[in-house]
Amino acid sequence: MTFSGWHVYGLLQRSDKKYDEAIKCYRNALKWDKDNLQILRDLSLLQIQMRDLEGYRETRYQLLQLRPAQRASWIGYAIAYHLLEDYEMAAKIIEEFRKTQQTSPDKVDYEYSELLLYQNQVLREAGLFREALEHLTTYEKQICDKLAVEETKGELLLSLERFEEAADVYRQLQERNPENWSYYHGLEKALKPASTQEKLKIYEEAWEKYPKGLVPRRLPLSFLSGDKFRECLDPYLRMNFSKGCPPVFTTLRSLYQDKEKGLHPNVFFTFYDGKEEPPTTLLWVQYFLAQHYDQIGQHTKALEYINAAIESTPTLIELFLIKAKIYKHAGNIREAARWMDEAQALDTADRFINSKCAKYLLKAGLIKEAEEMCAKFTREGASAVENLNEMQCMWFQTECALAYKSMKKYGEALKKCHEIERHFVEITDDQFDFHTYCMRKMTLRSYVDLLKLEDVLRMHPFYFKASQTAILIYLNLHDNPLTDDSKELQADTGNLTDKELKKLRNKQRRAQKKAQLEEEKKNAEKEKQLKNQKKKKEDDDEEIGGPKEELIPEKLARVENPLDEAVKFLTPLKNLVKNKIDTHLLAFEIYFRKEKFLLMLQSVKRAYAIDPDHPWLHQCLVRFFKGVSESKDLAESVSMVLKQEISRLFGESNGKSFNQAFLTKHFNSIPHRVAAAKMMFYLDPSTQKKAVDLAIALDESLNNRNIQVLENLRDGSLGEAKETAELYRAECHKICPYTLAFMPPGYEENMKIAVNGDVSTETEELANDM
Repeated sequence: MTFSGWHVYGLLQRSDKKYDEAIKCYRNALKWDKDNLQILRDLSLLQIQMRDLEGYRETRYQLLQLRPAQRASWIGYAIAYHLLEDYEMAAKIIEEFRKTQQTSPDKVDYEYSELLLYQNQVLREAGLFREALEHLTTYEKQICDKLAVEETKGELLLSLERFEEAADVYRQLQERNPENWSYYHGLEKALKPASTQEKLKIYEEAWEKYPKGLVPRRLPLSFLSGDKFRECLDPYLRMNFSKGCPPVFTTLRSLYQDKEKGLHPNVFFTFYDGKEEPPTTLLWVQYFLAQHYDQIGQHTKALEYINAAIESTPTLIELFLIKAKIYKHAGNIREAARWMDEAQALDTADRFINSKCAKYLLKAGLIKEAEEMCAKFTREGASAVENLNEMQCMWFQTECALAYKSMKKYGEALKKCHEIERHFVEITDDQFDFHTYCMRKMTLRSYVDLLKLEDVLRMHPFYFKASQTAILIYLNLHDNPLTDDSKELQADTGNLTDKELKKLRNKQRRAQKKAQLEEEKKNAEKEKQLKNQKKKKEDDDEEIGGPKEELIPEKLARVENPLDEAVKFLTPLKNLVKNKIDTHLLAFEIYFRKEKFLLMLQSVKRAYAIDPDHPWLHQCLVRFFKGVSESKDLAESVSMVLKQEISRLFGESNGKSFNQAFLTKHFNSIPHRVAAAKMMFYLDPSTQKKAVDLAIALDESLNNRNIQVLENLRDGSLGEAKETAELYRAECHKICPYTLAFMPPGYEENMKIAVNGDVSTETEELANDM
């Protein structure tokens, strides 16, 4: 085959996203024509796409030798060294190229400006701070982004410990924007205050200089405490209340983690709630207090304040939004969704409220209503779900997956998880077009940032949440494989009386008729959409290299090996999200079922290094200990390693004594007690009563209450305990009257949510989010 044949074959492989094969084809083509510019350029694009940085540097060097007069040749070669972290060489290459540029000192050239800023970034990353500062000072007039110059200058002066000059720079930046937090932090580093009082003086100067500034009054609250804290908080709150500033509570929420601040006592905030205040100020005080009491868990009081605010101003959307949040935090997501829909009805053109309402509806398990809500802002003539998938609306798909999972519709949930995974593949593929564009437009800083982002793309919370959901579903499908519905139905009907059987058949016919009507409606919608989408889909398929495999829920839920599918989602997490304990615990759950003891050991050791007292980790450790002690088919070398590591993790204790020690250490924490109770029953089923009593204790001294105990009583983790579960639910209802999970039987079926006038009769299972 000739070089042109290999080149064309490589282009075909590239269009099919088979980049490794395409690289092989280009290399074969270069054997026939080693100096072919077009092949070398195409090869360099694939090498940077696949992060073959050594190969990319060599290819870029060849291109520089062949075309030394072209700007892209120099820039590409410099970027190759930059990505290989050879910063000094990269800086030298850029400097040699810069010398060839004929630019007047007084002329404003954006591309030359970006080149200078990129060169300065390389110098800073190389640790050459003095040279970077001199470079910045020399070419300051030729750089268009004056703000970046000043901010970079401040950072460099701090790094060089020239604190007085740095302080002057940050004071100038504050004059430019007194609401930027980082400028105050930079000034603190420059002035190096020795005490809290000296640090406060920095902000007192800013109060005089910027009397209307909110940030200089907010930042001291982070390091002050006691009376001084209250003294500074008072004017900050009064200023925000009189201005009518809704986000004031959001800016203060982080302070609630510090108990020394004195934010928790209720008496402190009631000072602001007086009749002498003007009506508008009083409204924002009530709005703030509702959020305050919601934050500290006093939901009844929070509702009193927000109801009073709504009564005085029933047209303010923010009030209904906060009321919905209060119900959500109290555990009643159905009521929260109803109030969020009220907020949405006040302004149907507000996309933010529309999205919030859709999210709450999904959390409440009302998927159909959520789709109808989103349809108000999606493309007309297309299905809302399809359009949201095209727009890569991952928050919607994530919430859909969780809603379907809670309803045990595992196929639908997995479809959403796979759609999110495909979005990340598309985002990775989309970077290909920027390799040439960014060098042509000289947006080099943004280009390097893009490459670094793409390397850790799957660290994103959306990917983690989707992967976690998919792994948990696959684990459940492995433990409880889906059975054939008809066989299961025949087995169940054998134990029914004639009257019960007749009732069941009528119910099945009604369900079948309803399903048929829904199917016909869906088919009609699909036919309508196909006409509008056919051309677009053909264009998309041509662009992305062929049609993708259709995601069929039924097929996804009935895979032959769920654990292998789970591993596909787990691998990126193990590589990129190592700092999250859930990654390693999910890995353990998979390997435990695969009986891969060394990988189980690796997972628990990594999790132990992050948080040795995590309740889920404790369960994994006990199960690992028992699994190893009961296994008889282990190789001698493996068994020796496991015994050594177990002795390090457990010491001389056995499973029961280890579990008891864990319980004693965390006796007042409900999640830890539940974990210990489950393992007590797991190690010795005869201790069920003791384990259940341990889990259902509701003493006031216990903390971290949640609905997990009730779920464990119902799912068999603590043995058969349905009667105990009902008694526990009733007791919890007295303590948490708003929480939907603790409501009496039948309560959920009686609830109806009117979504903008359309009364929903959905009674699907609730997806609680506490």
